[in-house]
Amino acid sequence: MAATTHTVSNQVPPLTGYDVFGTDRALTEAVQRHTPPELLAEVRGELGELGRAAGSAQVQEWGAQANANPPVLRSHDRYGYRIDEVEFHPAWHRLLGHAVGAGLTGAWGRPAGHLRRAAGLLVWTQPEAGHGCPLSMTHAAVPALRTDPELAAEWEPLLTSAVYEQGLRPAARKAGALLGMGMTEKQGGTDVQANTTRAEPLAAAGEYLLTGHKWFCSAPMSDGFLVLAQAPGGLTCFLLPRVLPDGTRNPFAIQRLKDKLGNRSNASAEVEFDGSWARRVGEEGRGVRTIIEMVAATRLDCVVGSAALMRQAVAQAIHHCTYRSAFGGVLVEKPLMRNVLADLALESEAATVLAMRLAAAYDDGSESERAFLRIAVPAAKYWVTKRCTPVVGEALECLGGNGYVEESGLPRLLREAPLNSIWEGAGNVQALDVLRALQREPMALNAFLQEVGRARGADHRLDRAIRDMLTELADLDGIEARARRLAERMALVLQGSLLVRWAPPEVADAFCASRLGGDRGAAFGTLPHTLGLASVVERARPVAH
Repeated sequence: MAATTHTVSNQVPPLTGYDVFGTDRALTEAVQRHTPPELLAEVRGELGELGRAAGSAQVQEWGAQANANPPVLRSHDRYGYRIDEVEFHPAWHRLLGHAVGAGLTGAWGRPAGHLRRAAGLLVWTQPEAGHGCPLSMTHAAVPALRTDPELAAEWEPLLTSAVYEQGLRPAARKAGALLGMGMTEKQGGTDVQANTTRAEPLAAAGEYLLTGHKWFCSAPMSDGFLVLAQAPGGLTCFLLPRVLPDGTRNPFAIQRLKDKLGNRSNASAEVEFDGSWARRVGEEGRGVRTIIEMVAATRLDCVVGSAALMRQAVAQAIHHCTYRSAFGGVLVEKPLMRNVLADLALESEAATVLAMRLAAAYDDGSESERAFLRIAVPAAKYWVTKRCTPVVGEALECLGGNGYVEESGLPRLLREAPLNSIWEGAGNVQALDVLRALQREPMALNAFLQEVGRARGADHRLDRAIRDMLTELADLDGIEARARRLAERMALVLQGSLLVRWAPPEVADAFCASRLGGDRGAAFGTLPHTLGLASVVERARPVAH
């Protein structure tokens, strides 16, 4: 073929060498809004550094390499001895090490720690989300361990350390440690009360031997795991280390790694315990209550993770349409494409603003904010994670055939998108948890209504949506069958109230018209044409403003 026929034109430059944090106006404004003024320069500095690294060609290549080279199980060594180790590509370790060094497992002891960590997680997981699982579980394990002051004193400094040390050896000999989690079993799934793993107490107080299996054990090369097992007093939480204090391996047989739709750089394993030594966390029979704070924290990370995927997908779509020409002009200037991009940008900004509001509530820690989180976290987890897959799918379509090929990165985002909706309780679990909070914790509903009420009177569509929501809450007939509908409505009202208070008028107007006022079709790109859509798209464009 003659070289003269291979002329490349109208191709989009890669979105690289940019500040993932600094070019995200919704995120930077949220960080400024929720960060104490005396910390703002410090927080902006660390997030800017993380954002520039995340947008670099080097880190984007690490993400591609980690995804293209999934972990490999090494069950035995060359001599036939069982070792149960998982090998990761060096790029995985680089991503995880940079994240730990940036403080993404150390929120609980820092001022504005949850906000800066959530913002950092939203930024850093955009190049590759698979390594976010050990970050999330290590961070979330802290409140569970604090139910036992002795365990917390031993493990918390390791979990919140900024040092990443790979390899299996006693945690006490490391400068930093990671924790995983094993709750579900093949016969029960979400119904953890059906767990069959047995915990037999030893003579020493708080020590047990565990025998059983876990159907999903994520990040199996972690230094320890919080697991649930049936003790004499009922379902109980335990801390099970991979390596015992004397340096010997704890029985921890990895039977296989899951072959997953996405999240391929992360290892999810089926594991067997056979007389595995563990320490009790909390009281016997109160395993779910002990671990519930961990679950709540990881659910917030599901919201943050979905917001990150949406932001990256929308940034790629707008970037492509800014440079790609068709039918006599660049795509971003075409009215119909602008409508699609604006619709996607609304979903992304609403998710980001909600995620950061929840993180800020963790930092506040007051009784009212804890009550607000009790109902807002499952509602947000239900809705934001549900919106992720259609957003990423539509963003991929904005690139056309270019988006359907692996090199664009959009297929990887699309395969990752359903995960956060499934992890830590799928949609029905979250919707039912919203009902549980409504029925058992009146303070939770009061705190939620106070939050959305702060925007009352600012937009008539929001006011009407709040009234409709209250009508729905007052009708208990068939409430379980309507739980998804109610969780969706509560999440949308909460997002609308936050955007009305804090977003530019064109963003709040478009959100309320389409999501609360019903002025849109069933697909993206059906917003009212009279809205200020160009401003919405420009606000979401991943360039410095």
